[in-house]
Amino acid sequence: MADRIFGILNITHDSFSDGGKYLDPEAALTHAGELVADGADVLDIGAASSNPRSEPVPPDVEIGRLAPVVLVAKERGWQVSIDSFAPETQLWALGEGVEYLNDIQGFSDASLYPYLASSSAKLIVMHAVQGFGRAQKIDTDPAGIMGRIADFFDQRIDELTHAGIARQRLILDPGMGLFVGTRPEVSLMVLRRLPQLKSAFGLPVLISVSRKSFLRKLAARSIQDIGPASLAAELYAAVHGADMIRTHAPKPLRDALLIWSQIAAAGAAAAEV
Repeated sequence: MADRIFGILNITHDSFSDGGKYLDPEAALTHAGELVADGADVLDIGAASSNPRSEPVPPDVEIGRLAPVVLVAKERGWQVSIDSFAPETQLWALGEGVEYLNDIQGFSDASLYPYLASSSAKLIVMHAVQGFGRAQKIDTDPAGIMGRIADFFDQRIDELTHAGIARQRLILDPGMGLFVGTRPEVSLMVLRRLPQLKSAFGLPVLISVSRKSFLRKLAARSIQDIGPASLAAELYAAVHGADMIRTHAPKPLRDALLIWSQIAAAGAAAAEV
């Protein structure tokens, strides 16, 4: 059962679900506080969107958007994850002492490895079919996706650990939605195979399905109405091996996990009688 909730804070103008809402630093800080109050254990902050239609953001602009929120988060004792694949931004985040780095490219830049090795940040190593940069619309085969994911993690874990990065600092994210392919069946396959992923690598797994396009397609719902479908997928992932869930809506997920765990505990107690 998942024990860590990452609350998504997009400080962007073109994120697919809430672009522009939190570009103003005060709006971003207000929403950060709301996410923490709603049950987020970690703020996952991104300042450059990764959706296919997004525009590139120079690292200095990205850092400028992140800096005010990271400063206040440190003052208030909030744990922070920086969602970026820009090396300059990642180096800045390490210098700020953030608790997590979240890279959709899975830390492909070997020139950063010495800096990663000397830091204490945990690394969210994400698989993505496009390999580099923002998400792309790529058709993949549901039957072959888990082999592709396993091959990626085999190689990347080997590269990172040989560079002196402790294995226990790694968190695996297999990707969801367009990061694994255009067909919803591919994301569903990854969710169904989470127990095998956990068994194969023995590392914590993070899942991010919140408001993803495959759910909107399956449920025929808009972004505004996709909350229940997101929660269903998140709860499934949490029960089937995900240690961490990255979500736009921590409160309903926190409540759902609480009730699920209480039902499970009551069942276990009854079985012992």
